[in-house]
Amino acid sequence: MAVVSRLVVLIAGLIITLCAGTAFASEMGAHALHLDGSTLGLWWALPFAGILLSIALFPLFMPHFWEHHFGKVSAFWIATVLVPFLFLFGWQFTLYQVLHLALLEYLPFIILLLALFTVAGGIHIAGSFRGSPLSNTLFLAAGTALASWTGTTGASVLFIRPVIRANAERRFKVHVIIFFIFLVSNVGGSLTPLGDPPLFLGFLKGVEFFWPTGHLLAPMLTVAIPLLVIFFVLDTILLRQEGGLPPATAEPGTRVGIRGVANVGLLVCIVGAVLLSGAWKPGISFTVFSVEVELQNLVRDLLLLAIAYISWRYTDRGHRTANAFTWGPILEVAKLFAGIFVTIVPVIAILRAGESGALRAVISAVTGADGQPINAMYFWAAGALSSFLDNAPTYLVFFNAAGGDAEHLMGSLAGTLAAISAGAVFMGANSYIGNAPNFMVKSIAEEQGIRMPSFFGYLVWSGLLLLPLFAVVTVIFFS
Repeated sequence: MAVVSRLVVLIAGLIITLCAGTAFASEMGAHALHLDGSTLGLWWALPFAGILLSIALFPLFMPHFWEHHFGKVSAFWIATVLVPFLFLFGWQFTLYQVLHLALLEYLPFIILLLALFTVAGGIHIAGSFRGSPLSNTLFLAAGTALASWTGTTGASVLFIRPVIRANAERRFKVHVIIFFIFLVSNVGGSLTPLGDPPLFLGFLKGVEFFWPTGHLLAPMLTVAIPLLVIFFVLDTILLRQEGGLPPATAEPGTRVGIRGVANVGLLVCIVGAVLLSGAWKPGISFTVFSVEVELQNLVRDLLLLAIAYISWRYTDRGHRTANAFTWGPILEVAKLFAGIFVTIVPVIAILRAGESGALRAVISAVTGADGQPINAMYFWAAGALSSFLDNAPTYLVFFNAAGGDAEHLMGSLAGTLAAISAGAVFMGANSYIGNAPNFMVKSIAEEQGIRMPSFFGYLVWSGLLLLPLFAVVTVIFFS
């Protein structure tokens, strides 16, 4: 339970900081604590670009260094923002920015991922499977359907090892993993805030829980159904070249079934906790150093932590062992996203300044001469950045470029919000570094002896298969 111990230390540290900071909060007005993006130069965006490039390039060119020092790299980029804040704006302003991020965005984000990761990691699909085109397609379809409820990380953890076992004796199987990344690790997570981090950030900003379901279902099916059909045809052709289906692979002494089934119920509880925070509005809040924390959000986060603890405490450890479950991935996400959330603060402030900000060129590129957003540009711009950076901060960048008002974006600008959401979620599949589960699935496959394509080899697959489908989505939904 090292991860829980670290979480306790983090929360204790925050409590101490809050107690120290609250005593001085009244010395400054709330307005003085907010960052005016119109006064910031473009160099304030360099730390954000730096951490995203670090995440993209270090694992490729300096993997050993990255494996041991990614937390220090994240801390370095955090310092490049907070140290200037301290000298230019003072400690109270800096403390407010940190607490605002921690209490309203970062901790809720990490707690949800922790709960989904812990619960999904306790579900083990056991038994004998045959890697036929039909069974493989059904696996991919099931993972795609489940990803919006377990998260793309949770669905990837749950399904990737059964898929690899089913195809262990097949000669051609790289394509199975690639389509798995397309569908389960990315496209399938587009229907709820639980599915992919960008949508949960939107939920925290005020986007309704089922808004993505209603507005992204048709675009998602437009991508997912053709991919499943293409996969079935391709897998059938490759199986014929192999000379037929090999014998089923089996786990000794096991039958086909789901182990740790109580965790399925805990997944439902996670959905309920998130829905509760969106539907229950008691009107009670706590102000901590000018940061308003609403009761329903605090209750949600405590419930999610309790669900994660129950799953860890009462799930048979054998199920997690069979899944090769470790805390490493969630700790990596926690450290890296701490850097992302801090470094994006000045970027968001600049974007909020609109034409008065240093990133006015971004606003102009996605805005027509009449001042209206160009949805197709939002889709491709958000998608292009999500392909090579990280889709969660990319979503925030364009969410704020479109005004940052959830009520307005869900109303008259619903098409724009759908374009941003679809671009961020769908196009995370374009490269290994577009979404966190992509690299995780690649690593698991390579551990099992599957020789995956290089970084640029994968780009060929995604370019040939995904970009034409995204063009179709553009014409149908965002033109």
